[in-house]
Amino acid sequence: MNTTSQSHSAPSLIGRAGGESAIRIKTALISVFHKDGLEELLKKLHQEGVKFLSTGGTQAFIESLGYPCQKVEEVTSYPSILGGRVKTLHPKIFGGILGRRELEGDRQQMAMYEIPAIDLVIVDLYPFEQTVASGAAEADIIEKIDIGGISLIRAGAKNFNDVVIIPSKEQYKPLLDILNAQGAQTTLAQRRQFATEAFGVSSHYDTAINAWFKK
Repeated sequence: MNTTSQSHSAPSLIGRAGGESAIRIKTALISVFHKDGLEELLKKLHQEGVKFLSTGGTQAFIESLGYPCQKVEEVTSYPSILGGRVKTLHPKIFGGILGRRELEGDRQQMAMYEIPAIDLVIVDLYPFEQTVASGAAEADIIEKIDIGGISLIRAGAKNFNDVVIIPSKEQYKPLLDILNAQGAQTTLAQRRQFATEAFGVSSHYDTAINAWFKK
């Protein structure tokens, strides 16, 4: 994706995953526009026993590689609606990302409403800038303003205490390096670094959209 600043700090992310800040990745929500570069990461996550949750084309891609993948619709009880504009935007998805594991009240509500905890969110946004650069019609450009993806990024980044957020395909390699070094566990410092990258992606994306509207 061309809407993110590239990270050059991947080696510094590798460290020991011991201690109270270490979180094990059990469930990953994956919602990506570009599928290239995802195969190796999916393979490692599957080897580590991580459960996949996804929608539409991403789910089909994951299953085409031979990995089981639960449909988001099975969690939310809602299909993808409004021409795909609404897929992941649901309390059971965002509750699973934003729920604070250390708060008893949050844990109780997650149990009450059958909200599954989501430990890893992998997103690659609609290519807004590429669509604009292609000379596409305004209606097509509008449809490339990502809503669900950007919301997932912000939610995962906000709750970095409990969630790993991968906001673009440029971050696949840093996560894979961590998985290879320490298994499906991350430290708080690693999750904070991914959150930093995520807010950079979000800021760049919204700036590009704002610039287009101003024109």
